[in-house]
Amino acid sequence: MTEQEYNQDYEYCPRCNANLTLQKGYRNDLPFWNCLGCGEMLINPEVDTDTNIAWICDGCGKMLNIQPGFHEDCGVWKCTECGFENKIAESELYLSEDEYQTALKDPYRGLSDEDALRLLAYREEEAVDGRGDIIIVQDIVTGNRYIKKLLTIYNREIYDYLKLHPVPHMPRITDTFQGENCLIVIEEFIEGKTACELLEEGPFPEEEAVRIAKSICAILDTLHHLPTPIIHRDIKPSNIIITPENDVYLLDMNAAKWYDPDKTDDTRHMGTPTYAAPEQAGYGLTASSEKSDIYALGMLMNVMLTGAFPKEKRAEGRLWDIIERCIRLDADERFTARELSEALSA
Repeated sequence: MTEQEYNQDYEYCPRCNANLTLQKGYRNDLPFWNCLGCGEMLINPEVDTDTNIAWICDGCGKMLNIQPGFHEDCGVWKCTECGFENKIAESELYLSEDEYQTALKDPYRGLSDEDALRLLAYREEEAVDGRGDIIIVQDIVTGNRYIKKLLTIYNREIYDYLKLHPVPHMPRITDTFQGENCLIVIEEFIEGKTACELLEEGPFPEEEAVRIAKSICAILDTLHHLPTPIIHRDIKPSNIIITPENDVYLLDMNAAKWYDPDKTDDTRHMGTPTYAAPEQAGYGLTASSEKSDIYALGMLMNVMLTGAFPKEKRAEGRLWDIIERCIRLDADERFTARELSEALSA
């Protein structure tokens, strides 16, 4: 058998010469194929198109070239499959599937030129706990330090509200930028140690645990009495920070939601397991409410006092009686933030 006869039943990538026929999932009737050898996007020669570029919808992944009326100089093309408006420009060209997928996940993708310039005012210093989505930044003009967060789970309206109506002892929201993949939030940098870090040294003295709990009650009481109450939904040690001056701050609003008394279940179940109230996981009698934050605070108090959750070790005396009421299954039987603060002061 000659080499020509051997190769005639196979198809090869023109870029890396990989055997396309042997690549899993390949069919010669597909409109395009991403070579598994080099990642090149290859257009089927049978596709009626004047270009050698495979234009792919960022919304549904379908090929745009084969859609009736498509042409490369249209600027923007609305996908006939899903309705997503795709930018048809040289800036959207990628040499490989890997490059394309990386661009799709870029947290800064879709920012306006104005927002991109504003973000340049914040110079990145270091990631917090090695996380690429929480970064300490510095304003290059004022020298002030901030936290930059890249959020994929959030309620934009809550961040916009808190930017205009800051809550005492929560980081002030300085700026927000909306991209295609995430919300970028610039917020006040709070110097100090989290309750999680302090717990590494052992349980808190009772007086300190009560002081921190009462401080959180004051913050929650403000959130819960806004014109439309905000439910934090993620009270836990890593979201509590104590400054060198001993002030207590509540962090992170990415799980927060507006309270809706008419809802019987959360649209999205949020929170941290072991701290989240049963209703936050869909197991309670109602949707999450102000009382959901009290449940988490009860769990937090037990952890601060004992270093463990109630099922492992319970706090003692009157504080356990208070905690037990905080973590009852029936949310109606729990304290409000104001009632809890009064009980802790008694």
